[in-house]
Amino acid sequence: MDHMMTRRMMRGTWVTLCITLLVGGFIWLLPIIYPFLIAWLIAYLINPLVRWLQVSLKFPRWLAVTGALLIYAVSGGIVLAAAITRMVKELLILAESLDGHIMRWKSWFVDWTQSDGIHNIINEINRFIVNNPGYETTIHNNIDQTAQSVGSAITRLLNGLLGGILQLLTSLPSMGILLVVILTAAFFISNQWSRNMAWLAKTVPERFRKSFREVWLDLQQALSGYFRAQLVLISVTAFIVLIGLFLLGINSAFTYAIMIGFVDLLPYLGVGTIMLPWLLYCFMTGDTSLAIGLAVLYGVIIIARQIIEPKILASSVGLDPLPTMISMFVGLKLFGFLGLIAGPAALILLGAMSRAGLLRDLRNYIMEGKLR
Repeated sequence: MDHMMTRRMMRGTWVTLCITLLVGGFIWLLPIIYPFLIAWLIAYLINPLVRWLQVSLKFPRWLAVTGALLIYAVSGGIVLAAAITRMVKELLILAESLDGHIMRWKSWFVDWTQSDGIHNIINEINRFIVNNPGYETTIHNNIDQTAQSVGSAITRLLNGLLGGILQLLTSLPSMGILLVVILTAAFFISNQWSRNMAWLAKTVPERFRKSFREVWLDLQQALSGYFRAQLVLISVTAFIVLIGLFLLGINSAFTYAIMIGFVDLLPYLGVGTIMLPWLLYCFMTGDTSLAIGLAVLYGVIIIARQIIEPKILASSVGLDPLPTMISMFVGLKLFGFLGLIAGPAALILLGAMSRAGLLRDLRNYIMEGKLR
């Protein structure tokens, strides 16, 4: 019995070590190979159009790939340019209205400093200083330290903002080079797609081909369903926000809708990241009608999400909302914003491996020393 347990522990340790090395190696290589992974994904996505151009229009493979890349790039560029143009127009309108908001905040701050409550507090502080002269220096030092801390925080914020803008501008040439590399690699991968897939199939041992084929088909269906579900949920949220803000008479409704739609990807708060501070600010500034309208709109979004999200995720992906939320949160903590995609993708991969029997095979190997 002890000998059997020892062999099981050795096999379990070997499997754990192999999985750790594979995952660690992938994470280590990801910053180097990610352009080619993106290129492979692009080649995979344009394959249906490439095949249609080859079969229907009798294009040679290289011309079909070139045409498909051009169609996708031009279409994406037109949509992106239209969206950016609309957002820039609305951001300019928003910037023009910012002066009015600043004057309102200034007036509100002046009124607040001249209120009876603030004067009573100042009088109490003066009375305390008169009665306790030894504390005057301490109070002044604390005020100076607070002012310095606030000033340093504002300086760091401005430096970070300017540094981010400068980094974005300086990274434009490298982003252009990266885009050229991705598109060129996508062309070569797509142009030799059949040969590459045949080579990849040969590298997988015969006994694992069926399992990996099942995992790939299941993963392909689940990932496409997940991205389709997220696109539907974002679109529904953005559409509800757009209609609601139009009814409330908010300028730049389109920009707010796009922004809130993408923020909806964040776990836990989602749209509340923008909606809650906005409606609280409206309550504080006395714009009660807008605050109530935003609260109603936020409630409608939450109810709509609760109704459609479980159905869409269950029908498109086969994932429950709670494990999906946990995977998104863990991915966000480990990998940042990209973890919002990597977390559910890892969960989908584990589900596909389980349905294909790979996890069962690993268990059989650890417990009995055989794969089947």
